[in-house]
Amino acid sequence: MTEIKKILVPVDFSDYSKNALRYANNLALIFDSKIFLVYVIEPMIYPADFSMGQIAIPQTDFDIQSRAEEELNKLANHEISPKTEVQIIIKSGKPFMEIISTASEYDIDLIIIATHGHTGVEHILFGSTAEKVVRKAPCPVLTLREPIKGFKFK
Repeated sequence: MTEIKKILVPVDFSDYSKNALRYANNLALIFDSKIFLVYVIEPMIYPADFSMGQIAIPQTDFDIQSRAEEELNKLANHEISPKTEVQIIIKSGKPFMEIISTASEYDIDLIIIATHGHTGVEHILFGSTAEKVVRKAPCPVLTLREPIKGFKFK
């Protein structure tokens, strides 16, 4: 039987991703797995002028980073069992790329990611982070779409 010792759960603080974390927590208890909780900060890009092209504006990186860390710690304390080991990771970049690189970097066994259910024009314009992760991940990916059958949230 395949061992699932490292579970990566990307969060964006939406209810969808919180429910995916709850699901991952239950799975982690069954397999005695460690949860890697990752949040990706997308850099803001603004056109400076026509001669320079686009530039990334240095956000108040420290503020965003510390706020993200604070929120991830709260989420971990409220949603993950004290019996489960957890590691918090904050990255900056394109979410799907950072999720994939984190999975490789930490030799993750399973990614559990929520889908937001975008359809139509929104899906065409933005695509789906979960879809891109499924296509390029170095390990199995479990996608969860609400409602999650047979699973009750507290």
